[in-house]
Amino acid sequence: MLTRLLRTSGFQVAVLYVLLLGVTLVALLGFIYWSTSSLIDAQLNETIEAEIRGLDEQYRAEGIGRLVEVIAERSGPRGGGDGVYGLATPGFAMLAGNLTAWPREASAADGWRELSLARNLNGATTRHVVRGRVFVLKGGYHLFVGRDTAERSLFKEIMINAIVWALLPALALGLLGSVLIGRYALRRVDAVRATSEEILAGDLTRRVPLAGSGDEFDRLAETINRMLEQSETLMTGMRTVTDSLAHDLRSPLTRAKTGIELALRRESDIATYRQTLEQTNGELETILRTFEALISIAHAETGMNRLADSSLDLSQLLGDLADLYQPMAEEAGRVLVGEVAPGIMIRGHRELLGQAVANLIDNAIKFTPEGGEIRVVLGREGDTAVLAVADSGPGIPAADRERVLQRFVRLDASRGTPGSGLGLSLVAAVARLHGAALALADNEPGLRVILRLPLA
Repeated sequence: MLTRLLRTSGFQVAVLYVLLLGVTLVALLGFIYWSTSSLIDAQLNETIEAEIRGLDEQYRAEGIGRLVEVIAERSGPRGGGDGVYGLATPGFAMLAGNLTAWPREASAADGWRELSLARNLNGATTRHVVRGRVFVLKGGYHLFVGRDTAERSLFKEIMINAIVWALLPALALGLLGSVLIGRYALRRVDAVRATSEEILAGDLTRRVPLAGSGDEFDRLAETINRMLEQSETLMTGMRTVTDSLAHDLRSPLTRAKTGIELALRRESDIATYRQTLEQTNGELETILRTFEALISIAHAETGMNRLADSSLDLSQLLGDLADLYQPMAEEAGRVLVGEVAPGIMIRGHRELLGQAVANLIDNAIKFTPEGGEIRVVLGREGDTAVLAVADSGPGIPAADRERVLQRFVRLDASRGTPGSGLGLSLVAAVARLHGAALALADNEPGLRVILRLPLA
């Protein structure tokens, strides 16, 4: 469990964030520490420089005697506890100050020094670091003015402790947050993995659970669930297609086989053989039309027939189809009326749209009773082309209008009506390919199929 947690991307990203946060805090607090220390050192140096200038002025104005009195006063009990003074002759013999002897480290020329000196406070001797400056007065006298850095060191120690105690809890809380984030991500991923395992085992109804938070995991789960629903629909459709195809092809194949066997078993003349071949050819044409319709539907659904870049004159296409089917409708005792507005251009696939509209007209002729009317209408509504094929046949009940758009669905349960149940399925697939809205409505009486396609 720990190894899986450490390998999760959520935990690793969180740890990286904690490290960046730690580096940022160290840089920020380090800058504050450096800035504060630099300011304290600068103020200390400025104070020592000002005091040296004042003592030098008093020496120049009133002589060595007055300087000795001033240094004795400042280094005495009333002068403060952190000042360190030393005044020595040119031979480094002490004249005044709270230094018991002139330090060897300060025997060189003028300049800044940091000295480690022993100091007696309340009977206890401790060593302190003193920062000061050596200054050679006129006449060769040596002057040392410094300050005890104990308070500065204490302040720096406080700052370092503050940095450490600010950084450690932040890193600890960050690591704890990383563990929680990693556990949360691992739990959500495990839910997806468990669902996937169940689906691989054959349960296509399983879906990835949602936490209800609306976070990226929920959005991903929603997308996966939609994909699973689509896959389940396709698998169900595949089983339906397989079952229906087997059922629909069994009859024509059986009839063709039976006809051929009968013709072979008995002595027949050429006319009988010809009739048998014609019947077999008709059955094979039915099978081929079924397969061609399935292939067209598959191409439309998978987008293999890409839309042409140039516009399609839908008015011309509808006019040609109406002219083509008018004689067929008259021969069948029906009336086909075309009401096609001119100049309607869309972006579309001519062959697929033509086949879809031809299926609608063919269905309308098939189901319209003798003497009935079929209307093919094309017009504009805003930026949409509205194509409608209406008949005066029995129509389709409202409860079955969604179902008939699926493959091999036929309202004739006995399947006595000619056809394969693929006509409206092809229309629905072509509509999806063109981004068109497909609707089946009541024509009172009959069926009205409406396609709304975007204009070019």
